Amino acid sequence: MRTFDLAPLYRSTVGFDRLFSMLDGFEATPGYPPYNIERTGENAYRISVAVAGFGEDELSIEAKENTLTIKGEKQTKDEKNSGEVLYQGIAARAFERVFQLADYVQVKGAALENGLLHVDLVREIPEAKKPRQIPIGNGRAKVVEVKAA
Repeated sequence: MRTFDLAPLYRSTVGFDRLFSMLDGFEATPGYPPYNIERTGENAYRISVAVAGFGEDELSIEAKENTLTIKGEKQTKDEKNSGEVLYQGIAARAFERVFQLADYVQVKGAALENGLLHVDLVREIPEAKKPRQIPIGNGRAKVVEVKAA
């Protein structure tokens, strides 16, 4: 993919900096914290979010309508108990990740293990919404239920 140098345009235009930033890719979706979405069964899913350095009391999970929001906010720590930090490579900044859920997807639980937050989801379609097969008979209507795949 080619990249274009937009620097000359910055010098000669006023008010288009947001447009040029979008073209440069500076406003891409943030990559912190990294996450995985995996299918664990026919109608089961798991979202794993890397939250190294966060405790259970510093994380919150909220499911509202078709949106799952995971927030992390680092609490202030006492500097007198810890030693001097020479290099800090582990990010401790606050974050908010929002996931759009499909219809009938419910959150079943969450667990924090080894720096990964696992959120288990399951898709439960109500019986009234499941497809039914109706055979053609000799004047008698008979309904046969078919399990959804």
